[in-house]
Amino acid sequence: MTDEIKPAAAATGTPAIAPSVEVPKPVVEAAKAEVDEPSPPPSAERVALRPEGKRLFVGVRVSTGTANALAKAAEMLARRAREGGLDIKWVPPVNYHLTFKFLGWTRIETIGAIEDALEHAIRGTPRITFRTSRVGGFPSIDKTTVLWAGVEDSGEIAKLAARIEGALTGIGYEPETRAFHPHVTLARMRETRLLKEVVLPVTEQMFGDTRIEAVTLFESETNSSGSVYREISRIDFKQAETTAERQTRAVDLGAPTQTSESDDTDDGWPRGQGPNH
Repeated sequence: MTDEIKPAAAATGTPAIAPSVEVPKPVVEAAKAEVDEPSPPPSAERVALRPEGKRLFVGVRVSTGTANALAKAAEMLARRAREGGLDIKWVPPVNYHLTFKFLGWTRIETIGAIEDALEHAIRGTPRITFRTSRVGGFPSIDKTTVLWAGVEDSGEIAKLAARIEGALTGIGYEPETRAFHPHVTLARMRETRLLKEVVLPVTEQMFGDTRIEAVTLFESETNSSGSVYREISRIDFKQAETTAERQTRAVDLGAPTQTSESDDTDDGWPRGQGPNH
């Protein structure tokens, strides 16, 4: 990776084009869900009919140093937001991560096929270091529903994301139609808010570097304290080079569109902790 780091992509742009990935392409029904846009909880009837499964996404956690710096900034921003009378839900530092692909509700028996596809996707990938810096908002800082810290990318992050996207659409997951904008979610708002004055002190702040040597398949669970992310599997770049190729099975995701309890996967701070209290 070169020493020069280009700024993260803006909130608009052209998505990276996924290179071809040689994985079988069974036809399945993919669960469509978006990690950055909350949806209402499902009805009791829909939950009862849902097959056993997990809500999954592919990503990487930021480094400890970066998470600590982001948490310190979030505490300061929370004070400024309260002074301005803004109701903001802050993400716990343990949940700070970069998402490559949100998979949504997925049958447990398909996890092996997902792992196979990820091994194909990351094979030959060198170590990548990215810097987390700046604070902004989606869709804009003037009308914010998601507050984020940017991820500076020289192009390697986008390439990896494109390969992961290509591998997972190759086994039946629906392609992402939005451009890939690497970021770390810091907070969410139920309604759009003007946050320009709140984030002014950290608009251009640098928070730290994270080295990627693997990608992780996470399970996302929501409980009374917020969201909990559990590692299902961690696939190292070196492991992907040496692991014997397994036969990728046809997958049946077995879930209709919008079946997750909530797509608001970053919400919640541990009970009694953080700027939400």
